[in-house]
Amino acid sequence: MAELAALEDPKTRAVNERHGDDHGVNLGKLRAVAKRLKTQQELSRRLWETDDTAARLLAILICRPKAFERAELDAMLREARRPKVQDWLVNYVVKKSPHAEELRLAWAADPDPVVASAGWALTTERVAKNPEGLDLAGLLDAIEAEMKDAPDRLQWAMNHCLAQIGIDHAEHRARAIAIGERLEVLKDYPTPPGCTSPFAPVWISEMVRRQQDETVA
Repeated sequence: MAELAALEDPKTRAVNERHGDDHGVNLGKLRAVAKRLKTQQELSRRLWETDDTAARLLAILICRPKAFERAELDAMLREARRPKVQDWLVNYVVKKSPHAEELRLAWAADPDPVVASAGWALTTERVAKNPEGLDLAGLLDAIEAEMKDAPDRLQWAMNHCLAQIGIDHAEHRARAIAIGERLEVLKDYPTPPGCTSPFAPVWISEMVRRQQDETVA
């Protein structure tokens, strides 16, 4: 904890706080600490228990994802209210867990929009990598009905799922684009030069274009 405190930088904290994250540790330096520590499951659990954001990010980097029970991951997700902690927990731990599918189903139906956003993030992963058995038309129905008025983090996760369906599944592409155009979610999101807009119709069209260019090349 003393080492993490020494890495605290006010400028980094100011940037992170604009995104809802309350820590000031450069993530490259945090990863260097994790690389030195290697996998240490017990230390990871102790770091998580501190409730400190930088410590929890480090805990995620040095944990053994398959060592967590389902109930433990559920409790951790519900405690992980900071965007970066939730993002890393879902992507670096839950996605590698044998409990990922059970948690996906449970979280996506949860009344807490932050928890539900994690369920949608796991659904997006399945859309991209393991879509067999998913009701893609049903997912589009839910997105069409709920995304427009969803809280920010849940809306972002549903929008990502919408775009992924459009990018990866040509038979649903026209409908995904039409839903995005009608709902206009993230249409005016400020996008830096050289980056792809998160507005689903633009995102889908750009990624499909790149895939086609790669195929031609």
